[in-house]
Amino acid sequence: MELLDRLQFFGPLDLTAITLLATAWVLIGWIIERANSKHPSVSVIMAGYRREWMVQFVTREPRVFDANVLANLRQGTTFFASASMIGIGGGLALIGNTESLLGIAKDLSLEDAPAVVWEMKILVVILFLANGFLKFVWSHRLFGYCAVMLASVPNDATDPACLPRARQAAEINITAARSFNRGLRSVYFALGALAWLLGAIPLLAATAFTVLILWRREFASHSRSVLLQDD
Repeated sequence: MELLDRLQFFGPLDLTAITLLATAWVLIGWIIERANSKHPSVSVIMAGYRREWMVQFVTREPRVFDANVLANLRQGTTFFASASMIGIGGGLALIGNTESLLGIAKDLSLEDAPAVVWEMKILVVILFLANGFLKFVWSHRLFGYCAVMLASVPNDATDPACLPRARQAAEINITAARSFNRGLRSVYFALGALAWLLGAIPLLAATAFTVLILWRREFASHSRSVLLQDD
């Protein structure tokens, strides 16, 4: 069945809802990553702390603490990458079992729609999870690059190559964190996209709720106010 043939099963409200979902996903990410200095997001603030971390790393003895922090960051990416893979596998298994899919659809909604409609709805969730998985994997690898760069920083703090190399490691660390945060946002929107199983209106509500959660945590959370406090 061609894509255009499948789209005929969706009404204007469904197409509007899924368009707004994709738009919100892109737009909230752009706002978070490009927030100005007058009202920075938590992600932008943390980028400054990551740069300061690498400056302090140069003179810290011993440096085992920094290696442990980096290892913990890599473990976080591994956990979410594995969770995304499990979610993707579960979604594909559900698509491959039409009878179970229709049974779930009947329990969730009174809508009498063919299996292809539910397959498309689950596919949207899988696409978000797949994007998240790729971001987590790339973040994991970048944190690995950062670990290697930290290991290459000379032990002598007076070495002229020390600070420049540490700053390079900071930028790699920030890039890894950016990929990790993008992966997390994809997971958030994957959870929001599940609401489409209930209909277009629940999807619109879930999209608005997801954006609200992300905006609050980046721009209006207690943790942000703590990060902005002066010493």
